Amino acid sequence: MIIVLRKDVKQDQFQEIVDMIQELGYHAHVIQGTERTVIGAVGSGRGKDKLQAMENLPGVENVVPILQPYKLASLEVKPEKTVVPIRDGITVGGDEVVVMAGPCSVESEEQIIETAKAVKAAGATMLRGGAFKPRTSPYSFQGMEEEGLILLRNARDATGLPIVTEILKPSDIELICKYADILQIGARNVQNFPLLKEVGKVDKPVLLKRGMMTTIEEFLMSAEYILSEGNKKVILCERGIRTFETATRNTLDLSSVPLLRQRTHLPVIVDPSHGTGHWRLVAPMANAAIAAGADGLLIEVHPHPDHAVSDGIQSLKPEKFDKMMKTLSRFIDAADRKLAAPPQQ
Repeated sequence: MIIVLRKDVKQDQFQEIVDMIQELGYHAHVIQGTERTVIGAVGSGRGKDKLQAMENLPGVENVVPILQPYKLASLEVKPEKTVVPIRDGITVGGDEVVVMAGPCSVESEEQIIETAKAVKAAGATMLRGGAFKPRTSPYSFQGMEEEGLILLRNARDATGLPIVTEILKPSDIELICKYADILQIGARNVQNFPLLKEVGKVDKPVLLKRGMMTTIEEFLMSAEYILSEGNKKVILCERGIRTFETATRNTLDLSSVPLLRQRTHLPVIVDPSHGTGHWRLVAPMANAAIAAGADGLLIEVHPHPDHAVSDGIQSLKPEKFDKMMKTLSRFIDAADRKLAAPPQQ
């Protein structure tokens, strides 16, 4: 249920409403909008009729059922678009389009700092890079772990770019939060519910990637796990789904972008690198993603992709990334938006 409050609600009335929701066995999620304040009563407490009767309380305008199974992620609860703050004035979900770029894996200090400087010069807003890597084969490179996180921090110090990096298990949260600005939940962990619950308890933005075989509803329900624990800084990422097609690594489902727009207030970005699996397809699909309404892009860039320890074939060289950014700017202008500027040091 959504309890819509009157504009003139008093503090003691507000507290009475919250207390009553909790006494009925529900969690009270307060959502401040530009036009109104609502409280989402979420859970399986005692009797929806008692929640409905709260319309009679002073300070309550009306009570509305939430029809979607994902409650806090739904536009029914929050019709205004969520804008997620990152750092240094950078946000995701506002008027400006963000570009997160960098290598699949951190391999060395020279590699990550060279890449960070190159993507910033081309106009990227954030630096992506994996220190912990989930791989299909147990014999593949698994990442540099904390050493990789330290190198990412050094690259941030050298460029000012916020860091986006992946987390694989709850026990790593404290460590990764020391270094990262955004916690990435990869496609393989989209339904790792214990992990989703734990990142929902920290005050860090979370980039949640769609799974290879995850429906839109399942994707939003995964976001709901994070939101229900109190973390409202969730960014959705379309990265392609598995179909019968073998010409590309995945099938990049750009229809998900406008579809998610119709169902959730959360910002949506697109990863055309994993979505296609080949560097030649990245720039065209990045342009298409902006045309579809994406709030940003996640692009793999490597100074020497032929020597990359992972995903070299889908990584752009810095000069190709720079060319892509120049073309992309025209699509951003056509969408009546602006490219978010890299942070100043």
